[in-house]
Amino acid sequence: MVANLHILINGWFWGQTNTGSGQYLHRLVEQLAQAPVTTTFTLLIPESRDGGTGNGKSAPRSPLPYLRSPILPLPRQLAKLYWEQVTLPSAARRLGVDLLFVPYWAAPFWQPAPTVVTVHDLIPLLLPLYRGGLLNRLYTRLVSITAARAAAVITVSQAGAADVVTHLRIPPNRVTAIHHGPNGAVLANPNPATLAATRAQYDLPERYFLYLGGFDARKNVQGILAGYRRYVDRGGDPAVKLVLAGKLLGADTPFFPDPERMAAELGLTGQVCFVGWVDEADKPFLYAGATAYLFPSHYEGFGMMLLEAMAAGCPVITSR
Repeated sequence: MVANLHILINGWFWGQTNTGSGQYLHRLVEQLAQAPVTTTFTLLIPESRDGGTGNGKSAPRSPLPYLRSPILPLPRQLAKLYWEQVTLPSAARRLGVDLLFVPYWAAPFWQPAPTVVTVHDLIPLLLPLYRGGLLNRLYTRLVSITAARAAAVITVSQAGAADVVTHLRIPPNRVTAIHHGPNGAVLANPNPATLAATRAQYDLPERYFLYLGGFDARKNVQGILAGYRRYVDRGGDPAVKLVLAGKLLGADTPFFPDPERMAAELGLTGQVCFVGWVDEADKPFLYAGATAYLFPSHYEGFGMMLLEAMAAGCPVITSR
């Protein structure tokens, strides 16, 4: 390792642990804080005019050295674009860093230092329903170009690496898959009392299949409901209920099909339990108490919930 290597990290998602990119950043920072002392890391955190992170709340304390930089009083997406394309590379040049690390798909076009970018998935490029309007498509085009200019690209799975090589046309020798670890506590032997308390807190049935995650179309919750309907019709034990955990948005669109409506149409209203948002600390116990975790997504960059479920000793039923 080069002595006294100085790496600047884009901290746009610092404090946003309700997002995948935010959780990835937080877990990395926790681990990088234990890196050899010959490496200096600086986390660049956005700061709004009220002293917060620009996300409506104060940033948690970083275990790495950090700097704050103001974000412009623009609409959020424009402020984010300015941060990525102007604020971040300007800070890299000002600090004279050896490496710029962007832990999500948004490398700057101007790269005053060798740049490493993590591309978690190519959802807005590959899935038509997720491409958005003209501005979103232009943004996807921009970050596709800037990723190709980076010195190296990190992905989180071999499938993601293959997508990057194929669709962003980046040479394989510049793309590396670095898998996630479990995003939360690993339960080797879950405490029965805590399992019972969690079951009571979320009003869980004694036995259940579990889905925990988002309700957008690629998650294929419709397939989960249809599969559970077939399970019941073909003689499956009706005492094993279906638990759908996660925040419902109250929408019913092609992008967010309403799972409550779909359950009613399949005659499953009494068999499906909607438990709402689950606190991060409670997730391992929901997994540990389930008969199986269901995750038949149409597309995932990694699928963190699969790893969480397996870490808690829960059997997994998933798609290819």
